[in-house]
Amino acid sequence: MKKLQLLLMSIALPLMVQSGSALAGDTKWYPFKMNDASSGDLKIVDYMPVDKSEKPHNICVLFPHMKDSFWVAVAYGIAEQSKVLGVNMTIYEAGGYDNLPKQLSQFDDCIASGSNAIVIGAISTVGVAKQLQAAKAKGIPVIAVTNSFISPDLAAGVFVDLKSMASASANALLAGLKPGEAANVVTFPGPAGSGWAETMNKDFETVAGQNSNVKTLASKFGDTGVAVQLQLVQDALQAYPSMNYIWGTAPTAEAAIGALTEAGRSDVKIISSYENQAMLDALKRGDIRAFTTQYPVIEGRVAIDEAVRILDKKPFLRLVQPIPGVIDKASMDKMDMSTVLAPASWSPVYTVKQ
Repeated sequence: MKKLQLLLMSIALPLMVQSGSALAGDTKWYPFKMNDASSGDLKIVDYMPVDKSEKPHNICVLFPHMKDSFWVAVAYGIAEQSKVLGVNMTIYEAGGYDNLPKQLSQFDDCIASGSNAIVIGAISTVGVAKQLQAAKAKGIPVIAVTNSFISPDLAAGVFVDLKSMASASANALLAGLKPGEAANVVTFPGPAGSGWAETMNKDFETVAGQNSNVKTLASKFGDTGVAVQLQLVQDALQAYPSMNYIWGTAPTAEAAIGALTEAGRSDVKIISSYENQAMLDALKRGDIRAFTTQYPVIEGRVAIDEAVRILDKKPFLRLVQPIPGVIDKASMDKMDMSTVLAPASWSPVYTVKQ
């Protein structure tokens, strides 16, 4: 428990301001293969960013939280691409998926402050609907990033197809099953009401359930903080003694590693539905089987690029999606991790000013 408390303290991130330049943070991440889903039919494209913004636009960014290295990775992509393109950017984080009122207030502040565009990782797609309409009425384009969000009031979206993401992690579980092995799974999808958690959970169960040896015992929803997930995992260990697989968020996996060790349950296997730095470290140690990635650094970079394209009235893709991948011990050395996680030496930047 003390280790988890130290972890929570270590990610109370300091506020930093960094000046941008045309070359700062420019790494050759492009062309990057992504799905153009703008028309409803997927088309693989080599995504290329613009060289520079025509003006130092003011872009307001809203995150659910910055409590784990997943959202830090998105922030890294956003901050670095803002510097490269020469725009002003400010990130506001709500502190957790149970803080919708705070995100709504932050959204209102973005509009009132005269932001030229808003990039949002929405806590609740239904919850922010009115703010989205208000921004559209004022001519402020809103770009959804990372969290799936379909709305006619959005200017663009940059997020993975949830079905593809969930299917990838389900297939990772199925691929690791020994012949005849029974998998009794408890899922920990994420926060109820977020939309993405319910969708991924359903799609995971559909794909994994194609194998008759796989049974989902229960689904435990909760905020993606390590402390919340730890309690859920501990409860599941008591309630479902036959559980031998855990599928859930990256913070779930973080919490489960310690909880399983404490409970003496080395038989329980863990698959994470998405990535953070802890998942890479855990994979190297053999504490988890695999994790899926939606390339959050790239999502952040592309979201800023899409905002600039819209503001500069240049061609853009209304819905562009990373092609999810599975990272396991066999593939991790082949993966370009600069597209997945922020460098370990990077200090989170909340504001970029030109």
